[in-house]
Amino acid sequence: MTDVPAIELNDGTRIPQLGFGVYQIPPNETAAAVKTALDIGYRHIDTAEMYQNEKGVGEGIRDAGIDRSEVYITSKLNNGFHRPDDARRAFDKTISALGFDYVDLFLIHWPLPTLYDGDFVSTWKTLEEFKKEGRARSIGVSNFQVAHLQRLADETDTVPVVNQIEVHPYFANDEVRAYGREHGIATEAWSPIAQGQVLDDPVITRIAESIGKTPAQVVLRWHIQRGDIIFPKSVTEQRIRDNFALFDFELGDDDFAAVSGLDKGEAGRIGPNPDTFDYIPD
Repeated sequence: MTDVPAIELNDGTRIPQLGFGVYQIPPNETAAAVKTALDIGYRHIDTAEMYQNEKGVGEGIRDAGIDRSEVYITSKLNNGFHRPDDARRAFDKTISALGFDYVDLFLIHWPLPTLYDGDFVSTWKTLEEFKKEGRARSIGVSNFQVAHLQRLADETDTVPVVNQIEVHPYFANDEVRAYGREHGIATEAWSPIAQGQVLDDPVITRIAESIGKTPAQVVLRWHIQRGDIIFPKSVTEQRIRDNFALFDFELGDDDFAAVSGLDKGEAGRIGPNPDTFDYIPD
């Protein structure tokens, strides 16, 4: 089985650098997709309360017959439950849905600075409770900008172990990544292939053809070499396999630089801006 590198987080725990994401996988298809990924060799699953498929993640792990301790599970707090008591109830539901007594990593999904009177600090302090209880082995954030991270540093005692943010060749998000690197916060890249938008880029396709890999493999390998933690998602078995096959090749310096050169700055962002995003699901 392919040996996926692990990254040591600032609390001393370790996370597989490559995982399997279940965003937008329908709840009734999640267990099968997770089992397929685990059968291939993945040992890191990324879900969220808003995805509504945590139950399927737990079922897929049990169906694969893999011991819970061998699988790294991340989930994230639903945007509608930032107030401390709501966060506690939501976390209880996550634990219940997964069918396990802990998660390896729990994140605040979005900072939502225009909601809840701008208070994501009390939410973070509630996650600190989950970590102290041992029900979340590690805690982190998602979609936090530099100012949001700095506020946590100024007002709380725990540095997030990760910040899960939009990162891909068209949007390198280097300012946030640099802050994380300086403060020991690992970067997880969501939408690592820009929802497929980068796969037809001539630079990517040229490199893929020259080294005999798929465009997606080129982009995902670029992330790996940058030190990003990634979790591409698919329900197609061959794509799940292809996305796992990233460790038998490397991008040369010129090819790596060519992919990095595709960055468009803020114009390359395809997801919401965390400074203004205020979505709460019904």
